[in-house]
Amino acid sequence: MKIFDYNGRRNICSVRIRQARKNLYMSQHKVAVQLQLEGLSLAGKGVSRIESGARFIADYELKILAKVLHVDVLWLLGEDDSDK
Repeated sequence: MKIFDYNGRRNICSVRIRQARKNLYMSQHKVAVQLQLEGLSLAGKGVSRIESGARFIADYELKILAKVLHVDVLWLLGEDDSDK
């Protein structure tokens, strides 16, 4: 499997995920717990890797992240510039 990077990152939504998490005053561990409650097995280290751009994000993971962070998927992808 070939690994692709986009501007040196493996995902394009890392900055917005971190922003949404901080807006909710949630730790990475708390996000990981909420993701696990939604059926997505991801540890706090995984959230850290996503936020640093070091980890790919599957479409189903992005959908669950948006739900946990109370934001729209399009906003996470940078397609919606409204403030969150």
